[in-house]
Amino acid sequence: MVVRSLRSIYQFKVTLHQVTPPVWRRFQVASTDTLEDLHIALQLVMGWTNAHSHEFAADKKRYGVPDREFPADVHDEIEHRLDRVVKQEKESLHYVYDFGDSWEHEVLLEKILPFTTEAVLPLCLEGENACPLEDVGGPPGYEAFLEAVADPSHPQHAELLEWCGGGFDPTEFDLALTNDLLRQYCD
Repeated sequence: MVVRSLRSIYQFKVTLHQVTPPVWRRFQVASTDTLEDLHIALQLVMGWTNAHSHEFAADKKRYGVPDREFPADVHDEIEHRLDRVVKQEKESLHYVYDFGDSWEHEVLLEKILPFTTEAVLPLCLEGENACPLEDVGGPPGYEAFLEAVADPSHPQHAELLEWCGGGFDPTEFDLALTNDLLRQYCD
């Protein structure tokens, strides 16, 4: 007989598809969190600003924020706990953020760890590279953006530098800042 704890720590690795350099984060949340909680954690660890719609998919089911004006087969993410949707290590969720730019992510459940009262959750453990800017145009727009800001002779160089606030380092990832943002959200 398998005895399961009512609460565990879920360790996920989220990877953004179709971008170079690769963007990923490893983070932990409570298994009893909802998909809405996971969405907020993903926004914070990835560096998104929650300015657009999103959706999860797992096991041929879609989860998100239902829209009464456009009924669909989307299950309300508030009503679904993580431990009811992903139950075993190596299972994953497909997460799409911003249907216009279509940022696609794999959210892989790497480990199920025992819960401890000392656990500070959510917690980002590590990651690599900067998340693309909002409204940059999806993976092709991001690639074009990086080319333009890296090349002072590019016709859009100055305009895009101004648009992004003066500079953008695609290799930057600040773990301490990410965890500060997670703490602010949880307090």
